[in-house]
Amino acid sequence: MRLPVVSRWTMITSITTISSLSRRMFPTAGAFTALPPVSKISKTCVTVASSSHRLWSSSTGTNQQKEEVDPGAVAGTTLRIVKYPHPSLRAENMEISEDELRSGDISKLAKEMFLLMYAAEGVGLAAPQVGVNKRLMVYNPTGDKTKWLDETVLVNPRIVTFSDGRDVDIEGCLSFPDMNGDVERSKWIKVEAMSLKGKKMKKKFKGWEARIFQHEYDHLDGVVYIDRLSEEDRNEIQPKLDALVEGFGDGAAL
Repeated sequence: MRLPVVSRWTMITSITTISSLSRRMFPTAGAFTALPPVSKISKTCVTVASSSHRLWSSSTGTNQQKEEVDPGAVAGTTLRIVKYPHPSLRAENMEISEDELRSGDISKLAKEMFLLMYAAEGVGLAAPQVGVNKRLMVYNPTGDKTKWLDETVLVNPRIVTFSDGRDVDIEGCLSFPDMNGDVERSKWIKVEAMSLKGKKMKKKFKGWEARIFQHEYDHLDGVVYIDRLSEEDRNEIQPKLDALVEGFGDGAAL
């Protein structure tokens, strides 16, 4: 999953409004001195998609913009992020066994997935996105590789409870370059999973982290974010999808 995309108009409008409030609250401060953390304004800032594909982190608390990138080959791994319509994105994903965990293979896979995720300026990645049809996901809500304490690896995860409340936000996907759209998700979820050491865990995720989890969890069920787009948003990106299908050739999985 990619960080959310914002439009220049929406960003300027939101910052101008908050800047005016800042001047009233702190008359001796500069225009942007007392701005609140980005997480406080992210719901406003991510309402419109930008054609420039600049990325805004809604969770780092900084005005961080990044260019979306295709990392290609990345040092430390032979894996690549596969693009739609690669068949691994639609294939069945098998549960990971205790023997696989003990072997260390899954730990190595997770480490290499993080390498790819950070190289692509992403915040989450599922195993089928690297051509491995296993029920494994990794993510870091900050998208910052220096904040390794925020890294999460989940083995054989499953959602046990969805909130009744739902919201809509812009999502992009590392397997769908230069595309994004509004996706509706549950505001919070309860999850069961295992760690890389085979320890069972129960978690409740909300907000941004819940959205990341649900996006990656979809991948483990062979669902991709374009499946959840409105007809209008799907039609908007359809020419790009058609180009990817044509470029892929035989064996495409739509």
